[in-house]
Parts: sequence; structure tokens; C-alpha cells
Amino acid sequence: MLMRSTVSGKLIVWAFDSREVTVMSEDWQERIVLDPAVLTGKPTVRGMRISVEHVLRALSNGVPQSELLAEYPDLEPEDFHACLAYAADLVESERVYPVGAGVPA
Repeated sequence: MLMRSTVSGKLIVWAFDSREVTVMSEDWQERIVLDPAVLTGKPTVRGMRISVEHVLRALSNGVPQSELLAEYPDLEPEDFHACLAYAADLVESERVYPVGAGVPA
């Protein structure tokens, strides 16, 4: 669950899971939108029908930013930074717990 609040004039997003609260950076807040009415709530770039996942997959497959900017004229260079910052915040709070293998009974 995400909760947004303002502290000292800055937008802060709190991500809650069953064990912890993570304060996500505000770097991506102005550009990454989670709206149930757009792409069934997937994170999108500025509410457009361009998902963060699409941008990240393209970049990870070696598609140059210049090609994405030409293909999607509404994208801006800052959108790439916002997608990466959003992904970094999600990975930062990710935890891996061993299940089964190698655990004594």
C-alpha cells in the first residue's frame, strides 16, 4: 500500500508491507503515476499509456534513449531518470528469504 504525504513542502511516499515502512525518494514522484484507470494501475510515465516496465525493458535490451524519444515524442529525457529512480526505490526495499532448501528440519 502506498500513502502520500507532504513534509516541509516535499512530497513523500510511504510504502507499507506486512513488516516494514519504506520512505521512497521523491525523485520520480512528479513523473511516475499509478492510476487504476490507466493500464490497470501499472506505473506509467506521467499518466500516459507508456509503462515504466516498457521503458525499463527497452533500455535493458539496449534500445538507445534517442530511439525511444523519437518513437514516443511525448517522452522527455527526465522520464528515463524517473523510471530508474522508481525501480531503484522498489528494489531497495526488496528482501529475499530462504525457503526450504538447506534449512534443517
